[in-house]
Amino acid sequence: MASSRQPRGFIARRIYQLRHAPRPVFRAVLANTGTGVLFALLYLAYDLSVELTGTMENQRTSAVALVVIATMTAGTLLTYLIVPQPSADGRGSGRSAWSAALGFFASLPVAYIALVVESQIVKPLLLGLFR
Repeated sequence: MASSRQPRGFIARRIYQLRHAPRPVFRAVLANTGTGVLFALLYLAYDLSVELTGTMENQRTSAVALVVIATMTAGTLLTYLIVPQPSADGRGSGRSAWSAALGFFASLPVAYIALVVESQIVKPLLLGLFR
């Protein structure tokens, strides 16, 4: 039987994949985004206090490294706890290194995107309000 539907184009396929993401991937990205936003907000508070008062010692490089490491650690652990590895029979599921690896690899881009949004968008907006 011939299908009456035209094949999807490149953009339509990507939109379909975005809207129908697998649950483990969605949970991993959501967990890592939450941890990335939390640690980026903590860094934003430190960054603004250094920028506005100037009395604190400037340790921004160390703070950025700490944000990335904390996001990776918390995101990996959280993903390990909430994303079970599916089993072949469909009945049971368990935790494994697969869940932790998924969280680890999802946390790297999330940490850096959170830091870029903090330093290029949020911080200049807030500095414009305080000055």
